[in-house]
Amino acid sequence: MADTTGLPTAPESSARERALDRGAVAEWFARAHHVPPQALAEWSNRGLALLPLGVCFDAIRVPGQLLHTALGSDDPQTVAAALDDWLHGPVIHDTRTASGCSYVLIAPDAEWEGPSATERLQAGTYLSVPRIGRQTSPVTFWAVPPQRYGQLCDPAHLAALLSTAEPLKAVES
Repeated sequence: MADTTGLPTAPESSARERALDRGAVAEWFARAHHVPPQALAEWSNRGLALLPLGVCFDAIRVPGQLLHTALGSDDPQTVAAALDDWLHGPVIHDTRTASGCSYVLIAPDAEWEGPSATERLQAGTYLSVPRIGRQTSPVTFWAVPPQRYGQLCDPAHLAALLSTAEPLKAVES
């Protein structure tokens, strides 16, 4: 399951502590790369780093329309807030397709029993991961940014959320 060694940032934490946490998150993600300093350089130069899956995390690709149906909204802020409430972990959004798709980050050893419209991406796949902190890409960005290193989504929560999409689609028809 998800690495829970990262300590959550307390609400009363200072801005300096939160900044240090952001650095720890970036370093944790960079460790997925076979040359971690290269990932840090890619974030610095391009705002995105291409990271291999299966090391620190895997991803579940979820079509935007499926998420919008399950959440009852296609408003980006509403979707982001709902994903944060449901998943409590990092989600990357990519707008290169018509309805976009989201990548829910999970532990490499986590089981996934979700709908066939989704796809589990793992070892052998690379994912564009946005810079931690300031958003620089209008195309690929954090819908729900990670709050601490090692924080990942529970795939059971995603499966529960997506299980509402088909009944809602039937009601809408």
